[in-house]
Amino acid sequence: MATDPAIFSLAVQVGLVIASGLTLLAGYRVIKGPTVPDRVVALDTIATNVVAIAALYALQTGEGLFVTVSLVLAIIGFISTIAVSQYVIEGDIVK
Repeated sequence: MATDPAIFSLAVQVGLVIASGLTLLAGYRVIKGPTVPDRVVALDTIATNVVAIAALYALQTGEGLFVTVSLVLAIIGFISTIAVSQYVIEGDIVK
C-alpha cells in the first residue's frame, strides 16, 4: 500500500499545528492554574506535546536525530513529573 507524500506531509503539518496549539493552552494552565496539581499536569502535558512535536518534525525532515531527542525528552519529562508529584505529595523528593 503506497501512501501519497502530499497527504502524509499535510497530516504531519496539521499534527504540528495541533500539538503546538495544545502546548500554548497548557502553558496558559501552568500560569493560571488554580492549584499546584493542575500546574503539574499542565507541565506533563507540555512535555508530552514537545515529544510529539520532535517526533513529527523527525517525520517531516527525515532526520533520525529528532527521534533520539524525543526519546530523551520523554524520559526527562517522566522523571521530572514523578519528582514534582513526589514533592507535592510528601513535601520532599528524597527521604
